[in-house]
Amino acid sequence: MKHPSLPLRPAASAARTAGRLSRLLGRGGGTTLPGLLLNRLRPQATAELARAVPDGVILLSGTNGKTTTARLIRAALDASGAQVAANTAGSNLQRGVATALLDAEAPDIALFEVDEAVLPNLVEQTRPRVVVLMNLFRDQLDRYGELEHLAHRWRSMIADLEPGTTLVYNADDPALAEIAADHPDSVAYGIEDPRQGREALPHAADNTDCRRCGSPLQYQMITIGHLGQWACPSCGLTRPQPDVKAVNVELNGMDGQQMAVAGPSGRLEISLLLPGLPNTYNAVAAVATALAVGVAPATISGALAERGAAFGRAEHIDVGTRRVTTLLAKNPAGANENIRMVLNDNRPLHLLLLLNDRTADGQDVSWIWDVDYELLLEGDRPASLTLGGTRAHDLALRFRYATGGPADFSVVPEPAAAFDAALAACGPDGRVYVLPTYTAMLDLRRVLADRGLVPEFWEDE
Repeated sequence: MKHPSLPLRPAASAARTAGRLSRLLGRGGGTTLPGLLLNRLRPQATAELARAVPDGVILLSGTNGKTTTARLIRAALDASGAQVAANTAGSNLQRGVATALLDAEAPDIALFEVDEAVLPNLVEQTRPRVVVLMNLFRDQLDRYGELEHLAHRWRSMIADLEPGTTLVYNADDPALAEIAADHPDSVAYGIEDPRQGREALPHAADNTDCRRCGSPLQYQMITIGHLGQWACPSCGLTRPQPDVKAVNVELNGMDGQQMAVAGPSGRLEISLLLPGLPNTYNAVAAVATALAVGVAPATISGALAERGAAFGRAEHIDVGTRRVTTLLAKNPAGANENIRMVLNDNRPLHLLLLLNDRTADGQDVSWIWDVDYELLLEGDRPASLTLGGTRAHDLALRFRYATGGPADFSVVPEPAAAFDAALAACGPDGRVYVLPTYTAMLDLRRVLADRGLVPEFWEDE
């Protein structure tokens, strides 16, 4: 039965009250319930609230890097003086976007990271000013299906975009470039520093065949997974020349990086607090997006330099004299990059891996067999290895195969106990690297918040 739709004002009032009660009762941060209720009471509310934002809506999506990139774009928008509506806590389904619009007070512009599967629906509802497509990696196969399915849906979405919508996309991703390059108002970004290239495609690389003719792609440079400078020798499809590109990247381990970004407004020198090549891509995407909405280049450079990590994404937390660094790892591409980053640390490696299989993680955890955990074990690098989460024993089996026999690790499924075990193993002045899946990261965050070490995740700005 179709329920009647309430007028927007009383529907919004009821939804805001629900959010306040959720926080008061300690049932969460009120980042999803208000939007869920609002959309139930008035299904067209998201579209109505989006149309009321004078400078338009930015929607950003991709498999990896959404939260960090949105955080960097937000920094540039804030520095420009704009009032921004944003789903800062990372609630990226329709209800999270509706909640953020509901909570915003007279925003000038809206910025939302959006789940890959719901992006087409939110594009239709919000009629965005800018759509940012970052990457497509294999992730949550039980929920998304094969990458071809998402790429097909995104192709239809792009075909239906209004001509005035700016499409910012990663030229280094062959799937995105093939479906995005023909949009009349598009901005391509990528990395053009050959020093950051890798020798060969990883065995778990996705999207390595031409989407136009099916032939194997050839690479002049490989960066992450299937990303890089690619071309199809059979049909001539080739990587578009990026409009905004990182041309000089200096990675400084876990301490961050410096880069030069060349674009239509000239060259920007950026010092970034965030480590690793994935964050190089995130920063270039943020620069391209901020330029697309008219933020001054100098404002962008200064804002990105001051922005630290979002919770769980190369976030550093001091626990007494010990340091804990959390690196979200929820699919093979992301996990392999995190492994590369931790291996750059020459100190004894103390590792805590947390694997969950809840809905937001994907219940199919077979992807761990495509992660290059063997690299962690070369040269007996780990000084300690603790495995936790709801699927800790699946990780234990994976590491048994990685070592070819008995391995020295601890299996502690419960998150607080696993965290304590890893801390105890690292000693009084050690450093623990935590590689959790998404809900395992939230579990750990809850442990740290209960101990007064960090704020709750919905308080992260």
